[in-house]
Amino acid sequence: MAEHAIWQADAVALADRLGELFACMRSAEAEVGALVVEIERRGVLELFGYRSVPRLLEHLVDVPKSSAERIVKRARAINPGATLDGTPIPAVAAATGVVARSGRLSNPMIDVIVGVLRDVPPEHREGAEQHLLTFAEEAGHRQVAALGARILAHLDPDGTEPDDTEITTPTRELSLRRKRTGMWEISGKLDDETGARASALLDSLAQRRSTGEGPDLRSPQERYGDAFSDAVDLALNGPELPRQAGERAHVMVAVSLEDLKSGIGTALLGDTGTISAAEARLHACDCKIIPVVLGGQSAPLDVGRLRRLVPTGIRHALYLRDRGCAFPGCHRPPRHCQGHHVRHWADGGPTELGNLVLMCAHHHRLVHRSGWEVRIAADGLPEFLPPVFLDKQRKPRR
Repeated sequence: MAEHAIWQADAVALADRLGELFACMRSAEAEVGALVVEIERRGVLELFGYRSVPRLLEHLVDVPKSSAERIVKRARAINPGATLDGTPIPAVAAATGVVARSGRLSNPMIDVIVGVLRDVPPEHREGAEQHLLTFAEEAGHRQVAALGARILAHLDPDGTEPDDTEITTPTRELSLRRKRTGMWEISGKLDDETGARASALLDSLAQRRSTGEGPDLRSPQERYGDAFSDAVDLALNGPELPRQAGERAHVMVAVSLEDLKSGIGTALLGDTGTISAAEARLHACDCKIIPVVLGGQSAPLDVGRLRRLVPTGIRHALYLRDRGCAFPGCHRPPRHCQGHHVRHWADGGPTELGNLVLMCAHHHRLVHRSGWEVRIAADGLPEFLPPVFLDKQRKPRR
């Protein structure tokens, strides 16, 4: 694409061109891998005088030795080779190598498939590889990794025996304070066991999202900050959370009905903080509402009864229907999710199963703020319409 054309291109054209270029890059990388295996088959010492292919690549094309070693390892896994005496060396994932040369597989996808197949017994590898490659046509490498884990669990349902470990006496400190800027600062110390559990929890919640909305560009710090927020939501929604003053722990958000409907303005968060009315509108999809009539000087004249927008019965029906976040490619379970009104309740949308979708916090925000749309299809199941820059036809996804 010429430079002047880049400045004139819309999101769809830019996305199409990126896809074409990445396919070319991946196809070239696959061809590099085939050449690497051929060089090893003939003998890198005999051909070039180097003792190893990584050393050759380091000097020939200025690739760091560590990167060259990864290239060679991946190439050996997807390309059949041979020893210097002609003895065949079968590839772990030969079919993956064939698909990789078409440019349709990223390196993380290849590594995931190879990693799974190394743990699959040889007699089951071919079938498992075909399942993984078929799923890879429409999913990201993390979703394929999840499928691989299910395949391995099916082949070895008992798994390995856990090691017996002694529980250490916990020593824990934590400080959480609000700064004048409205940001909160957290610091503390955790014993080894608690730190390991916290790290495992945050790692699972901080994985990069590779669903239909595009690549996850968050930094590691941003991903762990979002993961901590998700962990707080999980704890607040837990049935065993202790009560305070006879009520479950909660955060109060106060916003006028006009601002809530328009999404313009601000809302009071807790005692001193503020959030945008648009953010309050997002949270209002699934919360408890107390209507208040105010008089002069904002004095409360009448306070209505507390009511939950998504009652327990409908929530259970949502859990059974959507089985977790309904957004395409997302695997967050129901306990991580919120009820989203397809037509917002502030705009007259009813709180009923035909107007609700279960979504995790990230995709709930995405639908509120981006070109993604959600609707309930004729069969009663939710489907999502991607933005035009992702799909010109806006073909519904599930």
